[in-house]
Amino acid sequence: MSIEELAETAQKLVAAGKGIIAIDESESTIARRFAEVKIDNSEENRRRWRELLLTTPKLTNHVSGAILFDETIRQKTADGTPFPKYLEKHNILVGIKVDKGTAALAGCPGEVVTEGLDGLRERLVEYYKLGARFAKWRAVIRIGEDIPSGTCIEANVHALARFAALCQEQGLVPIVEPEVLMDGEHDIEDCYEVTEAVLLSLFSALRDHNVLLEGTILKASMVLPGKDSDEEVDVEEVAESTVMCLKSSVPAILPGIVFLSGGQDDEEATAHLDAMNHIENLPWPLSFSYGRAMQQAALKLWSKDLAGNFSKAQAIVFERAKANGLAALGKWEG
Repeated sequence: MSIEELAETAQKLVAAGKGIIAIDESESTIARRFAEVKIDNSEENRRRWRELLLTTPKLTNHVSGAILFDETIRQKTADGTPFPKYLEKHNILVGIKVDKGTAALAGCPGEVVTEGLDGLRERLVEYYKLGARFAKWRAVIRIGEDIPSGTCIEANVHALARFAALCQEQGLVPIVEPEVLMDGEHDIEDCYEVTEAVLLSLFSALRDHNVLLEGTILKASMVLPGKDSDEEVDVEEVAESTVMCLKSSVPAILPGIVFLSGGQDDEEATAHLDAMNHIENLPWPLSFSYGRAMQQAALKLWSKDLAGNFSKAQAIVFERAKANGLAALGKWEG
């Protein structure tokens, strides 16, 4: 894929009023979500659930791409159509999560680094052949007493930059995701400072690895107080703090930024995205790459009757996609 094609794919991912649905849960993560609603974690149930999400009627109206897991990219619809072929037919770009999750960072108690670089070049070649045109790597940054350390930030952004360079070498647009977790008692100022430091370090590393920013997407966490904090902030403060932080650390040449919901409830994540898109003179499109915030309500309904509620659950998925698509335009009315 040429430089122009990478840039074109990146621009499609952040097309006006469209975002990304994240269906990239590992088997252990989806097992926990199924357990919450008492669904048996069988391969067939995982396939049926992913088919429900991906074949939602008119999903392409508000969704530009879908991030899949290794198992998912190899699965098929009930009529035997491989998921990537189905998505391609419906003008939804195929993405793939390629990191191998986090491990304890030696010498840095309480901190983690994302693994999965070994053999990544070969895996990317295979994923491209399977239909993937973009890939995602998630780093995890925790805020706590004396953390994150500079070592943790450096280790994680280095891995993100190597991932991004390998993706572009193989013709895939990288989505770099340095998630600053909501867990903790930190206030919104602490979150701002850590997020800014991580993003500044990330874009420095991307430049060092000769990553083409025009063919890269940032998946960012919003600037929020920790879940255990007593601080109360309104939607506008979150939006203003997040945009200010991004403006201070993210180059304007980037094609766009998509947000993770990161523990927010469905409507919260939508409201914050909508408020950000009311701010004038944004250098980049701001959209969504939501997983749980797109799925949870539909999953609860589907769990009550896997056969009878299939279409009803799809209707909920569509409404969540529509709401977030409108928020990406600053036109969501709540």
